[in-house]
Parts: sequence; structure tokens; C-alpha cells
Amino acid sequence: MDNDQILGNIAALVAEERSLRERSGRQLGLDADEQSRLHSVEVQLDQCWDLLRRRRAKSEFGDDPDTAEVRPADEVEDYRG
Repeated sequence: MDNDQILGNIAALVAEERSLRERSGRQLGLDADEQSRLHSVEVQLDQCWDLLRRRRAKSEFGDDPDTAEVRPADEVEDYRG
């Protein structure tokens, strides 16, 4: 996956997150499935941003950005503290 694909994924996830949050504001909240999906989208966004940052860092320092891999959700979420 290249940077443009990652940015495309980020754009799609942001749109979905925005839609879920708007729906939550118009209604009395989200049902359990929607809440679960929102959490999943948030985690995927964190993973995408993390991957993009690491790919850019590798490129900047002359390393192959394609060696960067998506880190597990618990690892990416842990550093947010």
C-alpha cells in the first residue's frame, strides 16, 4: 500500500466517522452496532496515520517505506496514553 492509498483510506474513514458522529448528534446516540463501528473506525484511523508517519520517516531517512507494516491496534492505541 502506498501513501496515496493510505490517504484514500484515511479520507474514507474520516467521512464514515463524521457520518456516525452526525447521526449520533441528530438522534439519541448510536446503537451498539454503530458504537462498535465508530470505535473500529477510530482505531483504523490511528493505524493508518501511524503507518503513514512511519512510511514518511523511512523515506526521509533513505529507507524503503514499503517495509513499514500496519501495527496491531493495541500497540498503536497504547502510545496515545
